[in-house]
Amino acid sequence: MRLTVARVTDVSKSYRLGATTVPALRHVSLDVAAAELVALSGPSGSGKSTLLHMIGCLDQPDAGEVWLSERSTSALSSRALAGLRLEHLGFVFQTFNLVPTLTAFENVEYPLLLAGTPAKESRDRVASVLTRVGLSAKMHRRPDELSGGERQRVAIARALVNRPALVLADEPTANLDSVTSDGVLDLVHELRDQYDVAFLVASHDPRVLARMDRVVTVRDGQIVDDRPVHAARSYAVAGRA
Repeated sequence: MRLTVARVTDVSKSYRLGATTVPALRHVSLDVAAAELVALSGPSGSGKSTLLHMIGCLDQPDAGEVWLSERSTSALSSRALAGLRLEHLGFVFQTFNLVPTLTAFENVEYPLLLAGTPAKESRDRVASVLTRVGLSAKMHRRPDELSGGERQRVAIARALVNRPALVLADEPTANLDSVTSDGVLDLVHELRDQYDVAFLVASHDPRVLARMDRVVTVRDGQIVDDRPVHAARSYAVAGRA
């Protein structure tokens, strides 16, 4: 039985918009296993990003619990949550979120500096992961000297350099063409196999959904479907018939 790297149990979250309370998540429960590729699918505003934020400890639920590697996050201080994020999680965003004045190497190194990793180990790890994502020849270039696909590879390398159990990705192919997207998805599979890392990806891109192990459909703040990809395809075809 594989370790559960993330679990949300009966999580609810609402936001205030003026005098109105808007529910973003309603009694959501979800597990992600080690080395599992899981997609969160659903329309804009369905709650996908909010769920990523809960699992990423970037926001706190109003009710329910979030667990990372069997550790509850509900009673942790802000400092402890930051440490847990740094140790356990990697993040990939659709806009890459690279520091424009830093090289690819320096962008990837940044989480290791925050973690206090010794300098030689840090340099070795950064060089290794950038080589693994195919950027050994471009590691000293700044983001504006890289293509969109190369910048996304830098972002993935940065997410992996601390050797997390889980990478959270929010629409990681939204700004990429189809050929580049396919290359990024190939890389995700290779890195999952090499590093035994799980990926939880929020996306409505059918290319992404088709390459995951499991698709979880979110609508109006609730999980309305959760099934392996081959079953999700069959369900979608039957639904259109």
